Amino acid sequence: MEYLPILLTFAFAAGVAGALLGIPLLIAPRRLSPVKLAPFECGKDPIAISEGRFPIKFSTVAILFIIFDIELFFLWLWAMLFRRLGWFGFVEMLVFLAILMLGYLYIWRKGGLEWE
Repeated sequence: MEYLPILLTFAFAAGVAGALLGIPLLIAPRRLSPVKLAPFECGKDPIAISEGRFPIKFSTVAILFIIFDIELFFLWLWAMLFRRLGWFGFVEMLVFLAILMLGYLYIWRKGGLEWE
């Protein structure tokens, strides 16, 4: 019974993921035209139809937000069981956060967080 919130969280996450993957298959247009397939950045008015693909600058930041969301999920589960885990759980969470910070430091050093 003590793991019921964790199981419900995983079930909810699986349901949302399934819906996000399944709904577009049901409602997506079947006949695509060249205009519909042209790559445009969301919120930007197109000047002309692009000749090819263009690099998306915000993809690194989007991936960081996804990693941050996953990190928060693990932190929430850890916080629920904090008293039972004791010092072992505390040290494990510090190791987890250190590994995550190494990833952020790597991206920062590579210039992935700079907007030009």
